[in-house]
Amino acid sequence: MRFRCGQENLLSTIVSATRATAGRAATSAILGGLHLELIGDRLEIAGTDLDLTIQASLAAAGSRDGSAVVPARLLLEVVRVLPEGQVSVSLEGEDLEIQAGRSSYSIRTLTTGDFPVLRSQIPLEHKVSGSELRKAFRQVIPAASKDDSRPLLTGVLILSTPELVRAVATDSYRLAVKDLSAMELSLPFEKVLIPARALVELERLLAAGDSSGGDEPDLDPAILVTETEAVFQVGSVRLTTRLLDGSYPDFEQLVPKSYPNRLVVDKKMILDALRRIKPMVKEHTISVRIAMLSDSAILSVIAQDMGTVTEEIDADYEGDELTIAFNPTYLTEGIEAVEGDRVIIETIDTSKPATVRAPEDPTFRYLLMPVRVS
Repeated sequence: MRFRCGQENLLSTIVSATRATAGRAATSAILGGLHLELIGDRLEIAGTDLDLTIQASLAAAGSRDGSAVVPARLLLEVVRVLPEGQVSVSLEGEDLEIQAGRSSYSIRTLTTGDFPVLRSQIPLEHKVSGSELRKAFRQVIPAASKDDSRPLLTGVLILSTPELVRAVATDSYRLAVKDLSAMELSLPFEKVLIPARALVELERLLAAGDSSGGDEPDLDPAILVTETEAVFQVGSVRLTTRLLDGSYPDFEQLVPKSYPNRLVVDKKMILDALRRIKPMVKEHTISVRIAMLSDSAILSVIAQDMGTVTEEIDADYEGDELTIAFNPTYLTEGIEAVEGDRVIIETIDTSKPATVRAPEDPTFRYLLMPVRVS
């Protein structure tokens, strides 16, 4: 294998593929490696941890086809510090030789035959709106669980009907639901449970495309869904993820039909207040209390070994005066997910789920369980 390519393009491609490697948590060294394959003037770089695979390609001036598996983190660190300009790469025996300017590296490769077999690059025909997917994922992903002992809750449930596409995530303490019109986002399946980790990477790819200034000719991803996996193609990057299998919780029964209490606040104002109280929140057990009054909301934190903090903000409130407590991180993430300048926090009492949403957008709801405080 021998080729030349630009340092910047090579680095961005390695970064994309490295996100799927197992890294330091790898059960075997091969899953911490990147598979490089050169065919003609096209270089494909792939990383996988068996659950998630990212294959990214770039144009290269190739003079000898071949393949190699290289430790991902080491290759990333080396290419990142190379000078800008052309990079020459060649496989000489068991070593990958990298040269750029006056810099020269020799990296010992891993056994190519030990790398997992990758899916062939079959064409994906079903295209969807990248902007609509990104919006939905950005709003619901924070509510997905990060606890691998509850694997179903680490996924995002996506339901598709002729009228509606719905994305749902929950970690049992909060629930995010985003609805999209099927006219805006037609999907080639009825129900699928995709690991949130994969959707984080997909959202990252879509965000990178949006900020690239239009270098990619087509930022709307193509999708293929089978019984066991989902495949997304975004520009020159292909992401493949295993699907989660099992019965997702019946989330609809968790959503209250109505709320007697309704607090309307400026989104920036309450987020600024939450950031200012953050220095007092040093433990996961510390909650933020919100006293809901007729024309204001008082946020407070009581940290037993540190002190207290109080923030008062303007608000419009309808209902009985109420003081309710929430996990401050969960509350902040829910408010950040709301689109628009104002946020509504609807409550029943201090023990039942509250809803965070926008006055102008009924398509997104974020349910949050209160925290019991003495």
